[in-house]
Amino acid sequence: MTTVSEMNEWLEADGLGGFASGTAAGIRSRRYHALLLTATTPPTGRVVLVNGVDAWVDTAAGSWALSSQRYDPGVVHPDGASRIAAFTTDPWPRWTYSLPDGTTIEQSIAVRHGEPVTAVSWRLVRAGLAAGQVTLRVRPFLSGRDYHSLHHENGAFRFAPARNGTSLMWRPYDGVPAVHVLTNGLYEHAPDWYRHFRYEEEIARGLDGIEDLASPGTFQFDLLGSDAELVFATAVDGVTPFASSDAGDYARSLRESEATRRAAFPSRLHRSADAYLVSRGRGRTIVAGYPWFTDWGRDTFIALRGICLAAGRVDDARRILLEWTTAISEGMLPNRFPDRGEAPEFNSVDASLWFVVAVYDLFDTAARCGVTIGARDRSALETAVDDILAGYAAGTRYGIRLDSDGLLAAGQPGVQLTWMDAKVGDWVVTPRIGKPVEVEALWLNALWLVGQRNRRWLEVFARGRQSFCQRFWNDATGGLNDVVDLNHERGTFDASFRPNQVLALGGLPLALVDGARARRAIEAVEQRLWTPVGLRSLAPGEPGYIGRYAGGVLARDAAYHQGTVWPWLLTPFVEAWVRARGGRPDARQEARARFLAPLLRHLDEAGLDHVSEIADGDAPHRPNGCPFQAWSVGEALRLDRVVLSAT
Repeated sequence: MTTVSEMNEWLEADGLGGFASGTAAGIRSRRYHALLLTATTPPTGRVVLVNGVDAWVDTAAGSWALSSQRYDPGVVHPDGASRIAAFTTDPWPRWTYSLPDGTTIEQSIAVRHGEPVTAVSWRLVRAGLAAGQVTLRVRPFLSGRDYHSLHHENGAFRFAPARNGTSLMWRPYDGVPAVHVLTNGLYEHAPDWYRHFRYEEEIARGLDGIEDLASPGTFQFDLLGSDAELVFATAVDGVTPFASSDAGDYARSLRESEATRRAAFPSRLHRSADAYLVSRGRGRTIVAGYPWFTDWGRDTFIALRGICLAAGRVDDARRILLEWTTAISEGMLPNRFPDRGEAPEFNSVDASLWFVVAVYDLFDTAARCGVTIGARDRSALETAVDDILAGYAAGTRYGIRLDSDGLLAAGQPGVQLTWMDAKVGDWVVTPRIGKPVEVEALWLNALWLVGQRNRRWLEVFARGRQSFCQRFWNDATGGLNDVVDLNHERGTFDASFRPNQVLALGGLPLALVDGARARRAIEAVEQRLWTPVGLRSLAPGEPGYIGRYAGGVLARDAAYHQGTVWPWLLTPFVEAWVRARGGRPDARQEARARFLAPLLRHLDEAGLDHVSEIADGDAPHRPNGCPFQAWSVGEALRLDRVVLSAT
């Protein structure tokens, strides 16, 4: 069981890019919280169809709510959240409600994998002594809007349903998917608008958070006779996914198949990682995070090493990487997968290099697992990495080019190229123009990896590594400079103490710094950057440090990489920490207790069963940003199953 709080959020992903989500308290606090949010062009084109429900139970002793909504200016009504006695996400979100007359009700929400279907069920656990009757009334709230938008009262919404036996269908607006409802309850048409829902998380982010929703009527169920079932779905390729006209049979079948599927995952992290693997056309991709991200290049290749490879899903990794080979241009991969009709965005110097690392991690994992990568696929992937190195060496967009010292120069004013990519208008918060330390670590690793097959790159690698060791060490800080040749001025550097240096020490196939320097740098990182949920993006005491990630868009983006904690960085740090101790079993055991255990405790807060995108730099390191983040979960899984593995 977990804490019943609006700060604790749950997620049910459908494997297509759609999902259901909400809070443990049942009070929707984001525009993205919904029971049916579908991806019309998976994993994009997301539309919110069913936002939520209100529910009441009537017995002979009285009528009590099982739900709560927050309305502007902050009024919570009705009071159902106060009756939650327990909540769990295992194997899906389930609430136990205790009513004043002794009646106990269980509500559950389960999403079928591979189909846009959400089954909401209510079960009578115990009837009160004077119950006499136990009647459930449910009123759904509908919209039919883009998931980033908000809905407002209007005269165009279509309240009237079409009926087909035990199912009903609403099509709120032209061009919006229809909402199909299969139920064993009685429907009474009573159209109305519910106005001024207030979403606190949106308002806290400096965004509009007031919405109106349409409610076409109510469903009524006799809980003494059977469980109450409301199954919401959209059609796929024109076919409604209901395999049965009986709501009870269909919902039971859904729960049974999902329980079996979920029980097969080896761990809680494996099950959570599965939520990020989704369809893209006939291929596969990784959603960067829920509820607002889709698939991004850099995020995909970092997350893939844990989400797929650490989890033994070699074929998924192969399919994803092959999908991206078609997007290479001038040696660069776009930072976001280009959807139909959209111009690719190539503002990422490191995405292509992470791709190279992921490809060779795929080859290595496949060999260890006894999985054969076919000659055609291997050739396609090797050609892609060759194109990346050749494009970078020759020079490509945004000043990215091989310099005479063997290192990679990158950047121009007004463009954010590294993973520290916050930008507000024309203001790039951390421009890092020149030679950023993690970019050089990725570049040299790419040269070394490809050089085992094509030795022309080994000379460049040797020259670059020598330059790296000479130019990045900073004895005053006891670590590595963050950027050298700052703004392309030879001999300048930025010594800001940031976590990017850990990728030269761990997290990649080849560590560039070892021995006493590596131990000293890791000790400094642990002392100045480590927190129980990840590494700070800037050390406290450094100019520009911001310890709280809060406020509107400008304030949040200003803090994003200026002290905010990033959980995904914990894994390369721990790998370097263990490596500095000779990789001994006792060092792994100590690291598991010291670094992994606190992170796993985070699975019970914020995005439940998942790892948040970020947290505050200052204690108590409040989780923030996207509550369900792919590279945070992926790197946690890689830390557990690869870095700290006993074998």
